[in-house]
Amino acid sequence: MSFCFFFFFPSVFRTQHFVCVSLCSRSYDNRSTEHRPFDRRYYEGYRRLDQSRERDRDREPHGAAESYYPRDFSPNMYDYRHGRERERERDDSYRRKGSRRKHKRRRRRTRSYSPSSSVSTTRFSSSTFPSSSSFFLLYEVVSTLGEGTFGRVMRCIDHRRGGAHIALKIIKNVEKYKEAARLEINVLEKINEKDPDNRFLCVQMYDWFDYHGHMCISFELLALSTFDFLKENNYLPYSIGQVRHMAYQLCLAVKFLHDNKLTHTDLKPENILFVNSDFTMTYNVEKKREERTVKSTAVRVVDFGSATFDHEHHSTIVSTRHYRAPEVILELGWSHPCDVWSIGCILFEYYLGFTLFQTHDNREHLAMMERILGPVPSRMIRKTRKQKYFYRGRLDWDESSSAGKYVRENCKPLRRYLLSEAEEHHQLFDLIESMLEYEPSKRLTLSDSLKHPFFENSGTGEAAGSKNWEGNRDISR
Repeated sequence: MSFCFFFFFPSVFRTQHFVCVSLCSRSYDNRSTEHRPFDRRYYEGYRRLDQSRERDRDREPHGAAESYYPRDFSPNMYDYRHGRERERERDDSYRRKGSRRKHKRRRRRTRSYSPSSSVSTTRFSSSTFPSSSSFFLLYEVVSTLGEGTFGRVMRCIDHRRGGAHIALKIIKNVEKYKEAARLEINVLEKINEKDPDNRFLCVQMYDWFDYHGHMCISFELLALSTFDFLKENNYLPYSIGQVRHMAYQLCLAVKFLHDNKLTHTDLKPENILFVNSDFTMTYNVEKKREERTVKSTAVRVVDFGSATFDHEHHSTIVSTRHYRAPEVILELGWSHPCDVWSIGCILFEYYLGFTLFQTHDNREHLAMMERILGPVPSRMIRKTRKQKYFYRGRLDWDESSSAGKYVRENCKPLRRYLLSEAEEHHQLFDLIESMLEYEPSKRLTLSDSLKHPFFENSGTGEAAGSKNWEGNRDISR
């Protein structure tokens, strides 16, 4: 069955354009036996590190796992604020390899997504599609929300929904990105099926269609990501109360996924979006700067492009580097606990405003873990195939090297990052410690995390109404 869509572009583009779009079948039962890898961002964040050191050699996933909408402290610390942007620019340069001819073709494909040329201006006749199975819908493009490797996200007015604003994610006509989109659509449809009222705080998909090979997905319109707000606020960390509410919602949403045999695999602040990022502004006399406080900390979890059901193939490497669990680095196999590790790293970042593990090298990442959390368990060392990182049952790490000095100066035991001796701050770090347990089998489950003292009698506000939990429901079939 085919359906006919029309897109309307406003007068900002000088003329009004209408384009007919074919809506393809929504059956994706014949999924690939191999879970496709996805593109990830690398981050540098280095001021003091010897630039001649070997770069990250481990394989990062590749594909469409980008955010839907596109740190200051001691001078001895790494330059987080500018490093993250520099690393993303470097990642873009890596993707520009190839001959000049190929580069020109790539540039032409990229230009096809500009507002003036992303949709053909040809008016198709109604005879293009079977008239008995066609109808017309109008999307009015308002602005570009963000761009990424996968394609572009547009803010649109959906006239089918009474003029409601939605986010339309347009995927490049590249097979690996299209396959990632199909996987994401399959996950989102099953989430919609099991949570039609959006009680469990995962982004809601409204619709999807195929436009000339470009997979398009419409979502509820959300605001800034928790990372983007942090960045625009000069990396001023969130308050303990805000961290509590966001942590509760995050645990609630991901527990829903785990109860339904699904692992997100790419949790990070960029993939947690505020429903509304309006803020109040105050002036900090001491630091001589204006500081923002978000009015509502209601959030949604987004980006299911690399989410994996328990029965599906599990790729070797998952998660963005800074939020990657040790079992993934050591290739010991992963499951739901790898999401819990990521959440622990995210909560630390919310609390302090910078990343816990700022690195892009496996050996250095493990050294940071040992500096912050203690030695890697001997059982994991004996079991891993990555014996090149160890010598005689211990991490093979030279503390006298420039990298060793960097880790020694910029990492410290976890509890020494506490900003206050108040009980609620210690409770938060107790929660984070439990989530950053090396052994996946000993790591705190999200079911237990929701019962943690950090959340008890805390007045979680908007989260309090979401505590009615429905039992396990299997959406993996």
